[in-house]
Amino acid sequence: MVGQRFAVLLEKHPWFRVAALAASSRSAGKTYQEAVEGRWKMRDPVPENLKNMKVLDAEKDRKKIADSVDFVFCAVNLEKRRTGELEESYARCECPVISNNSANRGVPDVPMIIPEINPEHASVIETQRKRLGTRRGFIAVKSNCSIQSYVPAVTPLLDLNVTKVLACTYQALSGAGRTFRTWPEMYDNVIPFIGGEEGKSENEPMKIWGHVENGLIVNASRPDITTQCLRVPVSDGHMAAVFVSYEKKISMEEIIARWENYSGEPQKLHLPSAPKQFLHYFREEDRPQTRLDRNLENGMAVSIGRLRPDSQYSIKFVSLSHNTLRGAAGGGILMAELLCAKGYMD
Repeated sequence: MVGQRFAVLLEKHPWFRVAALAASSRSAGKTYQEAVEGRWKMRDPVPENLKNMKVLDAEKDRKKIADSVDFVFCAVNLEKRRTGELEESYARCECPVISNNSANRGVPDVPMIIPEINPEHASVIETQRKRLGTRRGFIAVKSNCSIQSYVPAVTPLLDLNVTKVLACTYQALSGAGRTFRTWPEMYDNVIPFIGGEEGKSENEPMKIWGHVENGLIVNASRPDITTQCLRVPVSDGHMAAVFVSYEKKISMEEIIARWENYSGEPQKLHLPSAPKQFLHYFREEDRPQTRLDRNLENGMAVSIGRLRPDSQYSIKFVSLSHNTLRGAAGGGILMAELLCAKGYMD
């Protein structure tokens, strides 16, 4: 599903043009239209410019692909070891990899970037290139879609000496690459388990909030994070109920002001996919709502609401992000725009 979202978003992108499509050997040799026949899950139709493009074999044709493109977006459904090897093989062919996969997220010289939060982590690419023996090739990864719903909202508060974060995420079907048609068991149902998701949700923020030291990313040691991740009957959009403890005193209005005024490099650089305002706070008691707010600023903004003091933590609030836009393909494209603007794709 993420690959299809990439296809739709790139159809009219002002900077990037799709020059090659690749998939498993099962789809290789078919046109893209044939490869997705009966499996197309987007509301938008298959992009006209891609319908008749021949699909290549992502593993067997890697040298041909690497020689014909400036960089690749990678969103594959392979075993973790094979995914890591595939991405590294493209990087060693001097082809930068913008990855939506988890295989290389834990590698200290592989930046895992939310562009508004930690763009400075891109500097470790030079260390990675030395390790890989490349001049141009590298891997940069997106974080898990679940953390996009609460890490952006917590980030402007970190200087309050945040000590604890509890996040319960309510995650859409599309996060599993499914729809109501392909997963009818999700009608009128909640599944209180998503394999591997809580580990990613608790560990990946520490890399995002980490710092660069001697060319490597050193994970943050605080705050302590605990999560629960549930699959809910929603097509798109991950929501989080978030509880935060911190040491410094601050009013609710000051917190809202921090959210509303927060911006980063994508906004300063006016990148094509960047929202004008990254964090939006809703004062209505019943917002944000998934169906109403997931597409805010083309699905690239984060919605926050219901901020109030908590009896066990300092504050609690609800936040929402679009999991296949900000949380997956859209976030990957924004990261690629950032790396292009910073000269890493030259």
